[in-house]
Amino acid sequence: MRTTISPLLLLILFFLAVQISCTDSGNQEYYQMKVYNFSDATQESHLDKFLEEAYLPALHRTGISNVGVFKPVEGENDYGRKIYVLIPFRSIDRFVELPGLLERDMQYQDAGRDYIEAAFDAPPYDRIEITLMRAFKDMPQLFVPQHSTPAGERIYELRSYESATEKLYEKKVHMFNEGGEIDIFEKLDFNAVFYGEVLSGSTMPNLIYMTTFPDRAVRDESWATFRVDPDWVTLRDQEYYRNTVSRGHIFLLHPTRYSDI
Repeated sequence: MRTTISPLLLLILFFLAVQISCTDSGNQEYYQMKVYNFSDATQESHLDKFLEEAYLPALHRTGISNVGVFKPVEGENDYGRKIYVLIPFRSIDRFVELPGLLERDMQYQDAGRDYIEAAFDAPPYDRIEITLMRAFKDMPQLFVPQHSTPAGERIYELRSYESATEKLYEKKVHMFNEGGEIDIFEKLDFNAVFYGEVLSGSTMPNLIYMTTFPDRAVRDESWATFRVDPDWVTLRDQEYYRNTVSRGHIFLLHPTRYSDI
């Protein structure tokens, strides 16, 4: 089960890289959110083994040190059916080069053999969803939070905000950067891991960001405080930012025991 990049995807990435090169500030990271969909505990076990023993160590060898691996919190709709893998890249070129680096990494090929060479009638997953993002200019680098609570108690909240049009999407991104929404989250200790402009995904135009909390109670208290924060109320009520979000999706996650984040 070898991972390759099709000629069409390479062409898309080429044009994407040309577009990005015209606007890139030079220090904004790129993020790949890789979501494995699976049906049963056997597949989940195979994925955990592959990610922990083969994939993350291989990514570390390429210089990617902060890889997040998360699973839905018990009680969520996707509990026991998805694994989220967040991979930061210093440049778009690093994203394109990764499959080739893994292909030449014999340690990875050996450690991940069960996954890579899985039979067609016993795959380790059902489907993989991939979203490619660029970091917001006002938070260009990924942040690794330091919580003292056990991993099973920590809440990593992933949010996707969809907009009705590209123009409204641009206004919502502006709301985070120039508008000051990022500053409000920072003031209220939301411990954001990243904010990302979605460059390629299935629900565009949309942005995605992740905040973190030591436990569920702190998460709930933090959002209650946010909703009545004077700075947020003022920002929310500005006419320029009205109707910038047409649909929001919230995913509550725990980090796995082998996650870097």
